[in-house]
Amino acid sequence: MTKTVRSLADLKPLARELAAARLAAELERERRAAALRLAEQERRAFELSVGPVTPLRSANRVLHDRAPPTPEPRQREADERAVLLQALSDEIDIDTLLDTDETLSFRREGISAEVVRKLRRGHWSLQAQLDLHGLRRDAAREALGLFIHDSARRGLRCVRVVHGKGHGSPGREPVLKGRVRRWLVQKNEVLAFVQARASDGGAGALMVLLAGTA
Repeated sequence: MTKTVRSLADLKPLARELAAARLAAELERERRAAALRLAEQERRAFELSVGPVTPLRSANRVLHDRAPPTPEPRQREADERAVLLQALSDEIDIDTLLDTDETLSFRREGISAEVVRKLRRGHWSLQAQLDLHGLRRDAAREALGLFIHDSARRGLRCVRVVHGKGHGSPGREPVLKGRVRRWLVQKNEVLAFVQARASDGGAGALMVLLAGTA
């Protein structure tokens, strides 16, 4: 409904209403402009904080999902180590198992004398060595069992075990020499062993041939 203005006095309230309406509209425009500025600042907050950004060139690469790491069977390995330690006895009599040559070499049943001769001549390249110098009996037994087991698992063919000549032992007797031979005979991974050549340690070391290498 249109409001009829009858006199000049009627114009004053109308003018006040128009002024209030213009002020409200102006305030609303300023509020919206401020909100837009704030939104733009928030959108560009990262760019404003690090400065100008240059996009990287696309390499057209395909990103594949990474395969999860293979679980480590630590409990099984611990069980294997325990079995290795329990399996090597100091009481076994191996005199009948050793060849009666000057070095008391050993070859498992089914392994020919020619294999022993090749081992003595250095037919197989040396791939790993274990030095038992300075170790007490139990520590040496543990180290030897783990060394032979790990070497066979890695597919090694020929390894050397240094047990020493006993020069630093009481009575100058090689404490570990006989025990190392006894322990090696009990390892199924061992096919044969011979005393090392002089250049490889002589009477203080053994050259050992592992299963699957003959």
